[in-house]
Amino acid sequence: MEDISLHILDIAENSIRANAKNINILIQEDKKNDILTLTIEDDGEGMDDKTKKNVISPFFTTKKGKKIGLGLAFLSQSAEEAGGAMKIESEPGIGTKITATFRLGHIDRKPLGNLNETIKCLKVTHPEIILNYDYVKI
Repeated sequence: MEDISLHILDIAENSIRANAKNINILIQEDKKNDILTLTIEDDGEGMDDKTKKNVISPFFTTKKGKKIGLGLAFLSQSAEEAGGAMKIESEPGIGTKITATFRLGHIDRKPLGNLNETIKCLKVTHPEIILNYDYVKI
C-alpha cells in the first residue's frame, strides 16, 4: 500500500464484510513521543483465536473464493518498517479492534495520503454504516 489512507480503506472494507454496522477510525499524532497511532474498531462478527493467529499471514483469508489476504499483513509490515507494531483484539460476536503504531518521524513511515477522500469514499459507498473518524494531535 502506498499510504496509510489505503490501509484504512482496506481494513474498513474488511469490517464491512464482517457485517459491522459501526466503524470507528482514530488517528492520533503525538509529536512529543514521535508516535502515530491508527485504530480501527468495529462491531462486526469478530475473530476466534485461530483466525487471529493466522490473519496476518498473506496466505490466509476468510474471503470466499480467494486464496490470499494481504491487507492486515501489509499494515503489520508497514508499521514494523516504521519502528512500530500492529495489535489485533477481537472476540467472536463482539467485533475487532486493530491498532497500528508508527514512529512519526521514521523515514520509512508511509505518508498519510488523502484521508478526507478515503473517509468520503467509505461514507458514500456504504451509507448504511455509521462511520466515526477522528484525527487528534496530542
